[in-house]
Amino acid sequence: MTTIDEVKKLAALARIRVEDAELEKFTSEFDAILAYIETISMVEMPQGNALRRGLTKAKKPPLRNVMRADDEPHAARAYTKKIAEQFPSFAKATEGKPASEAGMYLEVKQIISHD
Repeated sequence: MTTIDEVKKLAALARIRVEDAELEKFTSEFDAILAYIETISMVEMPQGNALRRGLTKAKKPPLRNVMRADDEPHAARAYTKKIAEQFPSFAKATEGKPASEAGMYLEVKQIISHD
C-alpha cells in the first residue's frame, strides 16, 4: 500500500507540485497501477528458442539501409548569417559591425535555474 509520504517523495523527485487535496487520490491510483503491473508480471512468456520461433513465423521485409548519404547538403556556414539576422539579439550583439568582427553568438532566454 502506497503512503502519502511516498507520493510526496515521488512528486519531489519528479519535480511535480501536488496539492494536499490530490494526495489521497494519487495514493489510490499508484496502488492500482502497481496491482496492474503485478498482474502483467504473471504472464508467462516463451523463453529462448521458443521465443525466436514465434518471431520468425511472421514474414519480415528485407533489411535495407534507410540512412541518407553522409555528405554536405550545402556549403558550410552558407546560411548562418542569414538565419542569425532573424534573431532580435543579433543586431544588438553585432552593433552594426560585420559578423566576422563581432563574433557569432545569440542571446537566449534562460530556461534552467539552479534553485
